[in-house]
Amino acid sequence: MNIAMLGSGFIGRFYADSLQGYRSKDKIVSIYSRREESAKKFAQDYKVAFATTTMEEAINRPDVDVVCISLPNNLHEEAVLLCCKHKKGVITTKPLGRNAEEAKRMLEAVEKAGVFNGYLEDLVYTPKFIKAMESVKNGALGRILWAKSRETHPGPHSDWFWDIEQAGGGCILDLGCHCVEITRSYIGKDIKPVEVMCWADTQVKPIDAEDHAIGLVKYENGAIGQFEVSWTFRGGLDLRDEVMGTEGTIWINSFLRTGFDMFTTGKGADYVAEKAESNTGWLFPVGDELNELGYNHMFMDMFNAMEKGIAPKETFYDGYVVNAILDAAYKSAKTKQWEPVKLDIWRGKTGVTKDSHLIEYDADHHLVKEEVTHYGAKKVILKNKKTGKISERILE
Repeated sequence: MNIAMLGSGFIGRFYADSLQGYRSKDKIVSIYSRREESAKKFAQDYKVAFATTTMEEAINRPDVDVVCISLPNNLHEEAVLLCCKHKKGVITTKPLGRNAEEAKRMLEAVEKAGVFNGYLEDLVYTPKFIKAMESVKNGALGRILWAKSRETHPGPHSDWFWDIEQAGGGCILDLGCHCVEITRSYIGKDIKPVEVMCWADTQVKPIDAEDHAIGLVKYENGAIGQFEVSWTFRGGLDLRDEVMGTEGTIWINSFLRTGFDMFTTGKGADYVAEKAESNTGWLFPVGDELNELGYNHMFMDMFNAMEKGIAPKETFYDGYVVNAILDAAYKSAKTKQWEPVKLDIWRGKTGVTKDSHLIEYDADHHLVKEEVTHYGAKKVILKNKKTGKISERILE
């Protein structure tokens, strides 16, 4: 693929390192940046032939197959509409929009134009997530009851994130978009999110947006998604997921505890890992950061899908659903109540009821629990279907 990169900053460079490395046949041929010196430096570092400070010039080139948006949130819609105008496939960093209305307009625009669209949600492409998701799909955890995702760190790199007008929100929008899509994937992306309860506050940073939040997302089948996000966490980048089902549990630590520990006085030390706060003492480097954060598998999925003429795993539609859930979270943080998720476009299942939690033991009883005691006895705890009485029975 020949790629036009929009944005030459932190995430644009992360993308470029992955784009020109994994498949070894994709090339950035055009770079747009709002600052001329940044565009030139990016072009020099990644051997890009064309650099410009005019967005449309970067997009409307005959050698461009797909446009990659790595711009501040407030510029996503402008970039997407230009891609539609010039019939270019488009992939964009998260979140899709600053809110669901903005995301909906972009979704409708790409579908009307008939152009390829991909949502660059890298954390559902990490090797650990992919492995865990296969286990969930294969039924290893049974019926998924609860999925929790946590992303916390000391705050983003660029100034625009801290400006609520450009960013559209704080850590809920920046980090919650990851967590919502992770938990939604485990529960089932075809299961409708119905309401959200969220607490948010500005605890540390001198900003107008929230820097810490916790939320619950209730799904139509009774499952619960939970997110914990913060720009106030000290100690680096903490990415953790937990999934609980009727038959099992998964715990994932994606970044802060990697099995790679290092101690250094700091002499000669520089970059250690994404969002690391120190380069002295005990440190926790990451072996292959691009891979562990999902970028390699993400771009492979996007470009393989383009070549096959199919939709990738993550599309603008997914970005729209995530934005709708986060809109409800912001509203709940203000009202202190459960708030409904407003989805004008829903393409999943409808009318799903909560699965029965009752397990048949025999004609008269439901099973509460079965276990083997420390002294070797096998025991079941039962509930009588008619009377509701709880009893236990020792098995031979």
